[in-house]
Amino acid sequence: MQDQLNALKLGVEQGVAQAKTSADLEAVEIRYLGRKGELTDLLKKLPTLEPAERAKMGASANELKRQMEILIASRRSQLDQESLSKLSETERADVTEPGNRPLEGHLHPMTKAINEITEIFSRIGFVRTRYPEVDWDWFAFEALNMPKDHPARDEWETFFMDAPVSKKGKMVLTPHTSNAQVRELERGEFPVRMINIAKCYRRQSDATHVPMFHQFEGLYVDKGVSIAHLRGVLDYFAQEFFGPDRKTRLRPFHFRFTEPSFEIDISCGVCGGTGVTADKQKCRMCKRGWLELGGAGMVHPNVLKAGGVDPKKYTGFAFGWGVERTYSMKEGLKIDDIRVLYKNDLRFNKQF
Repeated sequence: MQDQLNALKLGVEQGVAQAKTSADLEAVEIRYLGRKGELTDLLKKLPTLEPAERAKMGASANELKRQMEILIASRRSQLDQESLSKLSETERADVTEPGNRPLEGHLHPMTKAINEITEIFSRIGFVRTRYPEVDWDWFAFEALNMPKDHPARDEWETFFMDAPVSKKGKMVLTPHTSNAQVRELERGEFPVRMINIAKCYRRQSDATHVPMFHQFEGLYVDKGVSIAHLRGVLDYFAQEFFGPDRKTRLRPFHFRFTEPSFEIDISCGVCGGTGVTADKQKCRMCKRGWLELGGAGMVHPNVLKAGGVDPKKYTGFAFGWGVERTYSMKEGLKIDDIRVLYKNDLRFNKQF
């Protein structure tokens, strides 16, 4: 058996010396040292030997395998070096040539709008918060002065979750960011100057609505807060975000969670507030020269109570606007269909 081991060693040495490529070397390794190689076949004969002879041959075989693995590894390293040397001679790189700039990501228009809105309100003391986008009926409706089965709920065309009902009612995809109001009031820290920006969901889709959209909710609660403060904040935001040439107006309205309540309109940036486009067609965006941005009003006493706040001691105002609709009215954009914001068309997104 010793003669067979010596012959195997000689075969490996000759094969390694003759290998010109890594593939040749791998073939030698598989032939002699692989799982079905010649060394493995030879070791299968060990059980037929006498115990003393078996131990001696086993040790010789293991030493032979160790030596052959070192020899193969050394030859492989040598072949790799030769390959790299040839590559440096045949493929030279001009290190002075400018490289190719990697593709850079691009912020979505809504991300830019949210950042700008956050920055504008931060200048007057409003702090950005985040509250759940999947919430309980209590925070989305009941705490906002809309009891179960109240007809005012129909306006929001809400998506309800197929989930267990808790003490706070059913679970919903938030139809507005107003669910943040009571959650913020429950903290009991005054004054409250909150701006909550989050996703909202309603079963609507047309030129001015999408099923998933962003909304920003402002809430200011303190002693002595009045409608004058509300109008001042809204005018400030309109001038900072839309520019000095745009006009705003307040229309009396009814919301269950504010009293008194208003709808906030801004003159249309697509038709210039005329309701008619340059080609004499009726404006698709506004129809009449004004575009509704969202609601606002003084926080209803019942909402303050739901948040654990004494309405005789504190007053406040709230407003909620859609980010997409607000951004589409920005000076010079003239976006006449907000659904285009979510078509993932890079030709459109790269303009912003």
